[in-house]
Amino acid sequence: MYYVVYGLLYLLSLLPLRVLYLFSDFAYVMIYYVAGYRKGVVMGNLETAFPQKTMEERKHIAKKFYRNFTDTFIEMIKMFSAGPRWLNRHVQADFSLLNRAYEEGRKSQVHLGHNFNWEVGNAYSAMHIKQPFLGVYMPLGNQVLDRVFRKLRSKYGTILIPATEMRAAMLPYRTQPYTLGLVADQSPANQMAGFWVNFFGKPTSFVRGPEKGALAGNLPVIFCHITKTRRGYYHIHFEEGAWETTGLGKGELTIRYVRYLERVISENPDMWLWSHRRWKLQWKPEYGPVIG
Repeated sequence: MYYVVYGLLYLLSLLPLRVLYLFSDFAYVMIYYVAGYRKGVVMGNLETAFPQKTMEERKHIAKKFYRNFTDTFIEMIKMFSAGPRWLNRHVQADFSLLNRAYEEGRKSQVHLGHNFNWEVGNAYSAMHIKQPFLGVYMPLGNQVLDRVFRKLRSKYGTILIPATEMRAAMLPYRTQPYTLGLVADQSPANQMAGFWVNFFGKPTSFVRGPEKGALAGNLPVIFCHITKTRRGYYHIHFEEGAWETTGLGKGELTIRYVRYLERVISENPDMWLWSHRRWKLQWKPEYGPVIG
């Protein structure tokens, strides 16, 4: 079944991107106007983040978000057959911060949010940085799809690290410089184990793992987001979060990341995954203090 699914997706990916975008346009109409996929979640999240905006402004953001959402899947399909030349035409980035860490002989972390199009960003980064690029991912429940997407995500050089076996999977790379890519706007499974930070003015739980790992190894941390210059074309932006991390106080790195995330989301609100139930849980005193 794996070969059937992979083969069909590969054949579909051979179509020109302008043709594939017709599928994206159709999917946008179906999920926004017909099915209303998670529209209540999206509009609720936008109201939480941007209470000062009018309903019409939030609807405008939502429509652009859904277009980016469907485009992301279509562009991911295109990547089954697209090569380095295609990526080099469609993506730009300045990797000087990552190269600086490599030249200093240091491991580093990149903290990215659920920012479109992270699949393209992952592939382009793995192609161009000097050190091994380790990408943490959550294995899918369907074994066939998990194998298909592992194949795609490693195609351009990314070394995939399953979140469920992270410690063991990283052992082979412990003695060499690498860059570890982390989607760092996740909620922890156990709310007692997260950092609670005011995110767009509302207490929100963030995983401790990225900060804990950075401080333990004194790793440079680089924040990252992606902007769209036009349909199908992206610019990856890197910004120093902290170069020396061991002296930071508990939660400080996470607070810096949350403030960064608020800024880049506010600048390009349609580029974040608003269908994610980011504020589904309410803070309780037993969860600990809200630190920022």
